[in-house]
Amino acid sequence: MATPVLDKADAAGSPEPGFADSPYITVTFRIRRFNPEVSADATWEDFQLEIDPKERVLDGLHKIKWELDGTLTFRRSCAHGICGSDAMRINGKNRLACKTLIKDINPEKPITIEAIKGLTVLKDLVVDMEPFFQAYRDVMPFLITKDTNEPTRERLQSAEDRERFDDTTKCILCAACTSSCPVFWNDGQYFGPAAIVNAHRFIFDSRDEAGEQRLEVLNDRDGVWRCRTTFNCTDACPRGIEVTKAIAEVKRALITRRY
Repeated sequence: MATPVLDKADAAGSPEPGFADSPYITVTFRIRRFNPEVSADATWEDFQLEIDPKERVLDGLHKIKWELDGTLTFRRSCAHGICGSDAMRINGKNRLACKTLIKDINPEKPITIEAIKGLTVLKDLVVDMEPFFQAYRDVMPFLITKDTNEPTRERLQSAEDRERFDDTTKCILCAACTSSCPVFWNDGQYFGPAAIVNAHRFIFDSRDEAGEQRLEVLNDRDGVWRCRTTFNCTDACPRGIEVTKAIAEVKRALITRRY
């Protein structure tokens, strides 16, 4: 059965008559707003709404945009933790809004929401992702072989070889890891954890033959050696990827040339 939706007029007040046993609670969303067409400065704006605590932060943002302020701007797509488009800082931590339940982030206090750090804010919660995707493209995130002819048979791989890079295939390019990295905050030229994770996925793929090329790309001054092993990236990953471990394995491969 669909969850009841409150009218806009009641969104910031008491539930409608007959909702005495309603599961709804009053929650304050404190959102960092920025509109370059209005002001060069960002401001915080509070929104109060009635919402079921078992709903997600994304549901609250939808409610604000659809019922209270249509100018609120944010990205989202699948709403199921797969597309990675709704990464944002929620109560000071990078999370996916579609995977974060209201009840899990202390709704008794204002829930602060702002754009991820380290990337230029375009409007409200939307950032310019081009530097992030350029670093991703730079590590050549695709299978490369010396055989330029179209393959005549499947490229076979053992289960053990597949397991070697299984963890890093889970990346959804949400930028939660990269934008939680203090080195990236300080210098946006750093490739960042997500690019290194996606390089790892192919460096350790037994079917790929461009591992040396990727290692040389990451051996650059803005590459893997900039990592300071703070584990912020691992903590931020919504897919549970052991990002810091993957970075350490790439460093080891650069030293030993074994992968």
